[in-house]
Amino acid sequence: MKVLIADQKLVTELLPMDEAIEVMRRALLLLQEGDVVMPLRSMLALPGGDRVMGLMPSYVGGLESVGVKVVAAFPANFGTEYDTHQGVVLLFDTERGLLRAIVDATAVTAIRTAAVSGLATDLLARPDAAKLAIIGAGTQAHTHLQAMLAVRPIERVRVFSVPEESARQYAARQSALHGLPVEVAATAEEAVRDADIVCTVTTATEPLVHGDWVKPGAHINAV
Repeated sequence: MKVLIADQKLVTELLPMDEAIEVMRRALLLLQEGDVVMPLRSMLALPGGDRVMGLMPSYVGGLESVGVKVVAAFPANFGTEYDTHQGVVLLFDTERGLLRAIVDATAVTAIRTAAVSGLATDLLARPDAAKLAIIGAGTQAHTHLQAMLAVRPIERVRVFSVPEESARQYAARQSALHGLPVEVAATAEEAVRDADIVCTVTTATEPLVHGDWVKPGAHINAV
């Protein structure tokens, strides 16, 4: 039995953001039509902190495979060489139950989460939305910028994150990567005030954005 092993690099190559958004469009349509089996995820909280492990099985009608994503979420990894979310996706065929693929879930999660926000933005944000605010500077901040660029003519980005150095590093990297101005905001309010699109991509447990900061007609992706 041959098993495909897909690491982060291969996942990124095979699943560009624009295609991921269309995949999620089809998947959500199938979910609406009742052709998806997707139980609530099972969460295992580890003692001594906010570390958790999640199990997420699903089946999409018409495909010859069934899968489960196993993810370990370790928020304390932020700012280190390790991702805050790590795991694998296991795919089995539906004829014999044979294991067909082991896929790095870090890349899948990063892309898939942002792709759903990209789809929501495509459907709900104003067509001319060009000013983007991003609250947070981790992995999801990177992929959410890709997703917003895929669906709207973004001309300016403001990012706010704690610590500020993470926002500065993010701004420098993304500005060079995408060739557009990425500014570091001193406060979340400064980032959000005139934004057409707001993406909150942090693990904060307290509100970072207040409604009276958001201008009328702005679209919010609260992740």
